[in-house]
Amino acid sequence: MNIKSLLLGSAAALVAVSGAKAADAVVVAEPEPMEYVRVCDVYGAGFFYIPGTETCLKIGGYVRVDIRGGDLFAFTSNAGEETYNNRARFQLRADARSETELGTLRSYAAVNFNYQGTEVDGFYDNNDRFGIDHAYIELGGFRIGKTDSLFSTFTDYAGGVMNDDLVAFGPYATLQMAYTYTGPNGFSAAIALEQGDEDEGEGASGITEDYAPYVVGGVSLTQGWGKVGVVAGYDTWEEEVAVKGRVDVNITETASVFVMAAWDSGGNEFNGINDQGTNFYAPWGGDWAVWGGTAIQLNEKATFNAQLGYDDFENFSAVANVAYELVPGFVVTPEVAYVDNFDEDNSDAWGVNVRFQRNF
Repeated sequence: MNIKSLLLGSAAALVAVSGAKAADAVVVAEPEPMEYVRVCDVYGAGFFYIPGTETCLKIGGYVRVDIRGGDLFAFTSNAGEETYNNRARFQLRADARSETELGTLRSYAAVNFNYQGTEVDGFYDNNDRFGIDHAYIELGGFRIGKTDSLFSTFTDYAGGVMNDDLVAFGPYATLQMAYTYTGPNGFSAAIALEQGDEDEGEGASGITEDYAPYVVGGVSLTQGWGKVGVVAGYDTWEEEVAVKGRVDVNITETASVFVMAAWDSGGNEFNGINDQGTNFYAPWGGDWAVWGGTAIQLNEKATFNAQLGYDDFENFSAVANVAYELVPGFVVTPEVAYVDNFDEDNSDAWGVNVRFQRNF
């Protein structure tokens, strides 16, 4: 009888303990569904939605290596011998966009990490440099931030060659407030207030006087046959005006040509460096300058580009290259360049530049 009572008591104790453990059991919550990155095709290829937002983001850039030589590009060693000029760049780009009641809100940044293999004095050095190429915000047609001057971008720079500014056509980096109107039938107009180049010395090209910004404005028309555009810039420091016009014509579906001309109200003044003017918007020599060029798609992988330039101070340049896409995203571009000043003896020089660029 005692044994039976003992067994019954033990069983009751086990049941009680089991019930207590069951009451203390951890309940595992159902896992939340995973949120995958969604493709955003509203703004083109490469954009995706930032998780949890309606903002589309694109990350891209390129890695570039240039190997250059010849009198135009080579460095001179301490022994007086020419040596090739090598350099590399990694550019990282971030492009974020979203739609608002005021239009597309966009922020864009491009950061350069540069390496220069040889200094001008011939010494090899880990000459690493970091710089912000672009950093601006856009809302609708308004833009504010750092980018290239509207005077250069509105006429699409000066052709498809790498060394397109051997006869200079306009300024690059500047702080800018701009508005661009894009109308029907290919018409567009733009106006910008720019700071100029704050790194120059007093009285040099590109200095902002007090609070007076530089002013740029342009109009263009794009049609099936090509494009025509005119842009003008006013340098408030020098109190000079520069005007530039460009015409592009599509000869065929695979070939196009362009002609561009510029005029500077203060072109007879120059700062003694390559006979370039002091007007921020007119870096060429003298009152005027002209450029012309072509782009011909040779096949699905290769494009031929050429450009000629000439200005009032008799500076002449000729550049040609073939951009060959070896595989998708990897382009090899050999380029040959020639410069001369027809008013000076022994001023001609040749140069060769081979570029390897991986875009992503």
